[in-house]
Amino acid sequence: MTISKTRRLFAAMPALLMAISAWCAGEGDDKLRVNGTIQSDILFPQNDKSIGASTDGDWAKTNTYADLSATYRHLEAGVRVEYMLPPLPGFERQMKGWGTRHYYARLQYDKFDLTAGSYYEQFGSGFILRTYEERSLGVDNSLMGGRLILHPVKGVALKLVTGKQRRYWHFNDSWINGADLELNVDRWWRQASRPVYLTLGGSWVNKYEKDKGDISKLSTMDDGMVHKMRLNVPECVNAFDVRANLSVQDFNVLAEYAWKTDDPAFDKNYPYIYRKGTVAMLSTSYSHSGMSVLLQAKRSDNMSFRSDRNVSGTSSFINHLPAFTLDHTYALPALYPYATQPNGEWAFQAELGYKFKRGTALGGQYGTDLKFNFSHVRGLERNAHERVDNTTMGTDGYGAAFWKMGERYYQDINVQLSKRFSKAFTLNFMYMNQHYNKTIVEGEGGMIHSNILVADGKYRFNRRFTLRGELQYLHTKQDDGDWLYGLLELSMLPHFMFTIADMYNSGQTDVHYYQGYVTYSQGAHRLQVGYGRTRAGYNCAGGVCRYVPASKGATISYNFNF
Repeated sequence: MTISKTRRLFAAMPALLMAISAWCAGEGDDKLRVNGTIQSDILFPQNDKSIGASTDGDWAKTNTYADLSATYRHLEAGVRVEYMLPPLPGFERQMKGWGTRHYYARLQYDKFDLTAGSYYEQFGSGFILRTYEERSLGVDNSLMGGRLILHPVKGVALKLVTGKQRRYWHFNDSWINGADLELNVDRWWRQASRPVYLTLGGSWVNKYEKDKGDISKLSTMDDGMVHKMRLNVPECVNAFDVRANLSVQDFNVLAEYAWKTDDPAFDKNYPYIYRKGTVAMLSTSYSHSGMSVLLQAKRSDNMSFRSDRNVSGTSSFINHLPAFTLDHTYALPALYPYATQPNGEWAFQAELGYKFKRGTALGGQYGTDLKFNFSHVRGLERNAHERVDNTTMGTDGYGAAFWKMGERYYQDINVQLSKRFSKAFTLNFMYMNQHYNKTIVEGEGGMIHSNILVADGKYRFNRRFTLRGELQYLHTKQDDGDWLYGLLELSMLPHFMFTIADMYNSGQTDVHYYQGYVTYSQGAHRLQVGYGRTRAGYNCAGGVCRYVPASKGATISYNFNF
């Protein structure tokens, strides 16, 4: 079925679902409800040779979205209009354009939930299927097709999905089909005084991608001649996931394992290899009386799963592998963010949180919050026949023993302390020790070892005026050396907020990245106007990263919800 025929089929689905809804016996809300959002970010760029910023010949760049949805009884329908002419810096030029690529109709009634059109879905932790939207990264890998969710009996949830994955303004040719079954076993017995919750899950995802015969390699044969050989790639790739989640009062444990069949694809270092993919995860947590503990480990091996095997980057990933590192919100701790390596890694994370109660020596009058995080990521120890070049094409690529680990990719040890000294004044403090393998994450640069200090204070003068300030310092002998960062933010309720900030490189370049913003809020409207410089670097969320080039200019950001 061609994409044009598929679109016509999905365009007819809302009318069909409306007719089905009319058959439903008078349940639900008889009122038509309309909701929507508008989000627009605009940059008026300027050239700046000192930071490498360029206008690229554009007088303005924008990412603008308008979402509209309506609900009536059991039926919901929505559409999104996107305008990117051209997109903001760091977003691929393939995003340039405007129009509608996201629209859907959804019918929810009794024990079934049916969606036709665009939708987002995740099976388990997302190891074999996670479609989502993250506008800050330019990620929208939704499926265009159909999804059916059934609850046939108590404690049973079944999902069936099919569709083609979005890639910018088009859809990849491959078909994605899958099923997910979850059993809430605890609902089948009467709970005792000590509640126990047990969920078992299993998932299957199939990718059907035609072999176009365009993948080939050069090989030297016995006759001494170099021959061009075409790779025979599988048209069907299957992935499976099994998991169990047990909760007993304050204790929780999640175990999950996923694997996929051969899927030769364009991956960094190991392009088009015939090697199965696996990922295993164990996560435990405990929370009670002001204390929380999280311990988790993950091993992944060749688990990149794309709807187009010839595409690199994040635009066509069907699955998601969490990074097991914190997404830092402060500027300097986020200077060197870690991106999950789909070729394979061992990842560990430990978090401890404790609240010292009021009236104790460390808690004081208002209590004290302490948080500790440790993240450690290493590569796999691959065997001697590893060859990082195109000669691995058409082979299994490498071998790797399960328990053996390779070089260090990333390590982050940080301690955060939050202390309220009075009704008006609160101070947050953070120390962070970081090892960042820039060669692995970005391609070159070696290991960067840094120590970072952050102090964040907030003083509330009265109900209307609050002043917040940040001081940050990053020390390293590698890369660009030391950095300093300062911020002041004045809130004037109920409408205004004024922000000034500067990030200064004192180690090598002596360049200031200054910024200033004025924000106005009124009801459902929020408008921000600013001017300044933005440093080139990586923007990350959940282990998915995008390189953003340096920029300078005026910005306008507008949000509206109705």
